[in-house]
Amino acid sequence: MLDILPSPPVHDHPRNDMWVDEQIWGHRLWDSTTPWLIFLEFLGVAEACEREGRLLDDGGQPYPLRFKPARRLYLRNILYNSESLTRLAARGGNDAAAWDEWIATMNERAQGVPVRDFGYLRRRFTSFRDFANLVGMLRSSTIESGSNKRWSSRFVFPFGRHALYEDLNLSTGTASREYINFGLPGELIYQMLCRSSSAAALRPHLSKAFGGDPCDRLLALVEPDYEEDRQTRGNAFLPYRTHDCFDELGRDWLAVLELGLPRFDAYPHLALLGALHLLRYQLVVSAQITERPAPSFICEIVAPRKTLVRELSVTSYQRNNALPERAVERFVAAIAEEPDWQAAQAGEAPYTDCRRILVDRVRWPSAQDYEGPHDPEQLLGEFRRAAVARHRNHVANVHRSYGLGAGLVSRRGTTRLRYAPTDALLKALILANVGSRMDYRGLLARLYERYGLVIGEREARIALDPDDYDEKAFAANSARLERRLRTLGMLRRLSDACAYVENPMTRSAR
Repeated sequence: MLDILPSPPVHDHPRNDMWVDEQIWGHRLWDSTTPWLIFLEFLGVAEACEREGRLLDDGGQPYPLRFKPARRLYLRNILYNSESLTRLAARGGNDAAAWDEWIATMNERAQGVPVRDFGYLRRRFTSFRDFANLVGMLRSSTIESGSNKRWSSRFVFPFGRHALYEDLNLSTGTASREYINFGLPGELIYQMLCRSSSAAALRPHLSKAFGGDPCDRLLALVEPDYEEDRQTRGNAFLPYRTHDCFDELGRDWLAVLELGLPRFDAYPHLALLGALHLLRYQLVVSAQITERPAPSFICEIVAPRKTLVRELSVTSYQRNNALPERAVERFVAAIAEEPDWQAAQAGEAPYTDCRRILVDRVRWPSAQDYEGPHDPEQLLGEFRRAAVARHRNHVANVHRSYGLGAGLVSRRGTTRLRYAPTDALLKALILANVGSRMDYRGLLARLYERYGLVIGEREARIALDPDDYDEKAFAANSARLERRLRTLGMLRRLSDACAYVENPMTRSAR
């Protein structure tokens, strides 16, 4: 049984005209983002909570999550809203003149800062060229620099506390929260980890992410000494007190963090695994709502020609892709099966009472949402159509979007989407699941048991109907993966019957 939390008050989410996807998966899963941006959003929440002494600790109150993320608008104006900096540094000449011209320009064009005064920077750097070189170095670490055109929605690599800030929109002249890049899945990740069995063990590892890095100290040098005005945030809602998916995410992140990798090496793995677990969370919950078995993923290890495994992988993807919409339809059908709805239908004012039940349960319909006959069955039918249409706008695309971003879903070699894991995802999975070394067959079994990934013949025999199973096709699929892992330096074959997968990041690996 799912341990479900009550929905938040309507006034907490006044813009939501329907509350269906949110009751199933939370507020909110958002498709228009990437694993890196989800990870940055998570770090911003975690840094704000760590600053207040409650990192991964909700104090027994899972809702609401309230936090005050940093804005760092001086830093962001300097990094991304100072086009003349490079030109002035390249021009050479008088250092004082370069400082004067740049500071005057910034004092005029900077947006969102409480006081337009960048003169403090002159006192912190020995020359304008040194300052420009530092800014250029920091700019070069921008995350997904090609996708964010607006300067207030660009993000530097998360070196530490001073590199974390929320997505903002300054088009109106004042800073307001923007949801294009940070659409709340990062807040869901934070809440999942907060409720996971690994929360206490993760806490010290995440605390280290917010201080001590030399690049983070350089970022602090660019900002003035002032008390930033931070706004309280916290619109995310995760509807379950506990869930196996939360524990699985925490277990994977803890395994990677315990390797002690530098941040440049560890963070890409955490970002991919975070997106993968959000994808699985959506599908696992969908399966639970619809009372279906846990989802499996038939993974093709890409072959030069079309194979049976590829066809089965396409079918597997399409089946899973339809699962969330079926969960929405089942959610709607369940309302009609409730005693309150059936009693309302048999009462003196069936339409009025049924409409009130929907408004109370799902915040629909408003006066303009339904103008059809005053009949409960037709009202329910219109609600079903509206819920499915709303679901298709964003939440239905999470499986595809996160799957592509995490490296699980691919079109390589075909025009149809299917599961074909990339080298980056395979490496992240090995780092999270292999201590020092593991029997290759044992790794395939673990990937199936923990994630539902079907690669070899043994797991395919369990997951597939007998009519779809072909031992030779999946044996060849497994052999292709073995060759890929050997090329990546993560597998060693000791004999014809003995192959081991090795975690190259552990000292004990041989």
